[in-house]
Amino acid sequence: MKVGFISLGCSKNLIDTEMCISLFRRNDFEIVNNPNDAEILVVNTCGFIEPAKEEAINTLLEMAEFKKKGKCKYLIAMGCLVKRYKKDLEKSMPEVDLFISIDEYGMIWDKICDLVGIEKKSNYCNLDYFDRTITTGDKSAYLKIAEGCDNNCTYCAIPMIRGRYVSRKMEDIIKEAEGLVNNGVEEIIVIAQDTTKYGIDIYGEKKLPELLKKLSNIDGVRWIRFLYAYPESITDELIDVVKNNDKICKYFDIPIQHFSDNILKRMNRKSNGRQIDVLLNKIRKEIPNVVIRTSIIVGFPGETEQDFYSLYNFVNKAKFEKLGVFEYSKEEGTPASRIKEQVHYMTKKKRYNKLMKTQQEIAMKCLKDKIGNKYEVLIESISPNGKYYIGRSYMESPDTDGVIMIKKDKNIDLINKFVYVKIVGISGYDLIAELLDEHI
Repeated sequence: MKVGFISLGCSKNLIDTEMCISLFRRNDFEIVNNPNDAEILVVNTCGFIEPAKEEAINTLLEMAEFKKKGKCKYLIAMGCLVKRYKKDLEKSMPEVDLFISIDEYGMIWDKICDLVGIEKKSNYCNLDYFDRTITTGDKSAYLKIAEGCDNNCTYCAIPMIRGRYVSRKMEDIIKEAEGLVNNGVEEIIVIAQDTTKYGIDIYGEKKLPELLKKLSNIDGVRWIRFLYAYPESITDELIDVVKNNDKICKYFDIPIQHFSDNILKRMNRKSNGRQIDVLLNKIRKEIPNVVIRTSIIVGFPGETEQDFYSLYNFVNKAKFEKLGVFEYSKEEGTPASRIKEQVHYMTKKKRYNKLMKTQQEIAMKCLKDKIGNKYEVLIESISPNGKYYIGRSYMESPDTDGVIMIKKDKNIDLINKFVYVKIVGISGYDLIAELLDEHI
């Protein structure tokens, strides 16, 4: 049978999808990209915040149409939305033939075999980190080092969905990375809900610096980046490893979420504004060419005008190269949803717009400052009009940041190649570059 997949939400969810694709392949199913061709459609859902939940529901309804007018016989939903609302979904969405919650992944193949009426092959029925179909190109792959989260931020549903923080054994992570590199991957993107807490549950101490060094010792690895470094767990040792290891991208993704001590306390965050300020200054001093990305929530319950302007003024001062702003989403079951001082949606929208406006100005200035500089770039695709190669340097994380558009003035194939470019302009949040003669 032919199977099509749609993966929604974060890169951690994508890894689950990649393992599921390989599970079907091991059992002799054919994977197709066009839902019109699929006899089975699998949607891996996200249930983190309201917009993600709406996207997941709409996607399921859209895929259900292929049961009416296409070849699709079975529609399967898996992932975070199912974990949060399985009983409700089963009642409200009869279009879906099977709902598989995250905590049912150990029985995933039994459920699928029962659905489609096939005999289970006992040797090929588990999701496997060491056997997954990479969907992020030939040269780049995510590497999940832990599941769940223990930070218990009051706005966040992740602990309810994914459970407590559980690190993977370092030797298993290294083995998986070696397998990825042996298959041609050169950029390893280390991910977890909080990478900086890695190892504390099984080794009694934070082991991310050691893990990064071991990953860099793998022959064939060119770039290593790690995502979601919580400020309270960024140590001098970690900064030093990033600073002095040429394979580790000079890129920190640090979700600070706010700057006002009042709001940070309400969020149950472990840092205060001063500590965040000191940390960012230290990173920039030690690594002058560093790129720092962050995420911020506006309109958190109890956020006053004074709280907001504390955040606003800090963003103006900090000059983040990359910044994502989110309006607070009231998620049932979280402590923040029970706070009475909910901020009016129009106030949230106003604060969002104000912060985004100033960040756009900061981002444009940061991009303009790159003009004239030379960078190593991984070329991943060609623009729809065929005029540009599309690539990334150490400054761009996939899917969240802009890209580098390289003028395609030579009739040569550079897809999946590392090249040198010179930045000559900007277009929106993207950089425009010219290809240099020196290839890597």
